[in-house]
Amino acid sequence: MTDAALASPSPTLSRGAIALVLVALAMGGFAIGVTEFAAMSILPDFAAGLGVDAPTAGHVISAYAAGVVVGAPILAVLGARLPRWQLLIGFMGLFAVGNVASALAPTYHWMLVFRFLSGLPHGAYFGVAALVAASVVPLHFRTRAVSTILMGLTIGTVLGVPVVNIISHAYGWRWTFAIVGVLAVATMALVALFAPRDPAHPDASPWRELGALKRSQVWLTLGVGAVGFGGMFAVYAYLASTLEAVTGAGPAVMPWVFAVFGVGMFTGNILGAWAADHAGFKAAGGLLLWSAAALALYPLAAPHLWAVMVVVFLIGAGGGLGSILQTRLMDVAGDAQTLAAALNHSAFNTANAIGPLLGGIAIAAGYGWASTGWVGMGLSLGGFAIFLIAWLTGRARTTA
Repeated sequence: MTDAALASPSPTLSRGAIALVLVALAMGGFAIGVTEFAAMSILPDFAAGLGVDAPTAGHVISAYAAGVVVGAPILAVLGARLPRWQLLIGFMGLFAVGNVASALAPTYHWMLVFRFLSGLPHGAYFGVAALVAASVVPLHFRTRAVSTILMGLTIGTVLGVPVVNIISHAYGWRWTFAIVGVLAVATMALVALFAPRDPAHPDASPWRELGALKRSQVWLTLGVGAVGFGGMFAVYAYLASTLEAVTGAGPAVMPWVFAVFGVGMFTGNILGAWAADHAGFKAAGGLLLWSAAALALYPLAAPHLWAVMVVVFLIGAGGGLGSILQTRLMDVAGDAQTLAAALNHSAFNTANAIGPLLGGIAIAAGYGWASTGWVGMGLSLGGFAIFLIAWLTGRARTTA
């Protein structure tokens, strides 16, 4: 049996049933998108509420990211023998508990613990959800099905975050995490109702999942994401400061620029998935070059609001890389599908650490706020170099 066949068996569901499965899975992506990005936007509020300064409160964001990196491989391996629909419900249950606990956190240190707990199921949920989505559609629609879950995340950033922020500013920051807890419970109900009841593979085991780590193509694909995606995060992390210091944009304009970024991610997610279903892994190389070009334009566009909005849209479109790499991992992981799929999100959170770190170094060295665009371009080209190695060695393996 081929790797692709392992990842995506022939579907037997009707179109309506497939749509309900994808909506249920996307609801989880929506909930995760809201908690991940809304937490950044209300940071000053919960910093004041917990009695710490903003830089200290920023460690709460890092605690969530650390939970994602740690939780994705551990939960994927431990859950190897369980049916995927049960795993999804369990992951969302843990996610709900973590967010409700965050809403009730009495102190800053408890908040760190609860945000770490909330992050644990993030990557594992997306990994398993991607496998379920791919399993209910024909092979040539796999990436578009996977992109539907990530589309839930992008919709969460564009629509969910502003709505939750309005509620939280009116009634208190704790409502942000309480609402996410409710969304997680809703996801559990939808998955229980609509996800296919496929049993776990009879040969599934933690040891078989760990077999993914022996495959060089798995590591190379993860490297593409960990480095190549860092370019987008290098700019995003300092976008608000750049808009204020370089563009001269006021507080009323900034939400619109971030919304444009979200629309770019939404668009790139759709177009990137379409390209991958037609061109395969080569679509990742094209998207990395796209990102490098857009990021190179960022320092030139930063002084002009209209120009920076166009370029921010183009940079956001580079987010379509996520679903392409998710599908690639299905193709190269063999029978260790769950761990490889979950590790994809560990790689992206590694990028979320690398990009802002290198961007901050460039700013501190005196190159200016907009220099993050050059840093991002370098990371995208670094990701492209890893892509070339993965593509060429992968072709050599298949032709040998």
